Amino acid sequence: MANLKEIRTRITSVKTTRQVTSAMKMVSAAKLKKAQDAILQIRPYAGKLAHLLSSLSSILENTEGSVYTVQRNPEKVLIVLVSSNRGLCGGFNSYIAKKAMFMAKTIYKKQLNTGHVHFLVIGKQGGKVLRSFEFQPVGDKNYLYDNLTFDQVSEVAQSIMADFVNGKYDWVELVYNKFINAASQELVSEQFLPVLPAVSDKKKGINRNYIFEPSLEHIVQELIPRSLKIQLYKALLDSHAAEHGARMTAMHKATDNASELIDELTLTFNKARQAAITNAILEVTNGAEALNG
Repeated sequence: MANLKEIRTRITSVKTTRQVTSAMKMVSAAKLKKAQDAILQIRPYAGKLAHLLSSLSSILENTEGSVYTVQRNPEKVLIVLVSSNRGLCGGFNSYIAKKAMFMAKTIYKKQLNTGHVHFLVIGKQGGKVLRSFEFQPVGDKNYLYDNLTFDQVSEVAQSIMADFVNGKYDWVELVYNKFINAASQELVSEQFLPVLPAVSDKKKGINRNYIFEPSLEHIVQELIPRSLKIQLYKALLDSHAAEHGARMTAMHKATDNASELIDELTLTFNKARQAAITNAILEVTNGAEALNG
């Protein structure tokens, strides 16, 4: 059994750890409220815009659409991996990175074997996991989390869109954690480019007798870039809120585990102290008996 000093030192160490994890839990809870409000506010707008865009694209039928709707043989694939800049949030980052690598090895196995699957990481932790499995990202946009605004994200989205138009990539996927609630997140992969139209309204039997000003083609070409930027911004807001939820949950569990460990160590300390006292009493008793003898 460890001596009393070792046990006392360990109890002090675990108590300090518990104070840190408890403080981190409260900080994440405060940040989660703001991040949760942001994603819940943008979801209805992003969803309606995406639905409107896909519906309008389907009406175009054989007429000229947009450079972002061009479907090519996906020989060159870009996977945009959205993680976090900080750790201590459980399996939040490792799970999303492993999902991206799994997609590369299964869905895009042919492109991966020819070296045409690239990773763009947003978040330092996702990049670390990829590099540990010998996947080298072609770039990172970790600075976005320093000031997560639509304008900053728009620039990154525009760069990705330009790479698609120029033929650098034929297919772009977003992989991120979708925020469900403080205790759960959903691993999500979304096609970013090309933009695919919805099922034709003609097949649904919907009357398409609409008047478009200035023209349907012009409206679609204006909406697509805006919708893509909103889609990437929503993915980052989702991941940001999910990160704080995951960290809050992880720190809550860590705090509970620290409390349980302190209880166990305290019990061990009391037993050790009782044994030490008993031994001291026995030594005194034996010494007295030896003197009397």
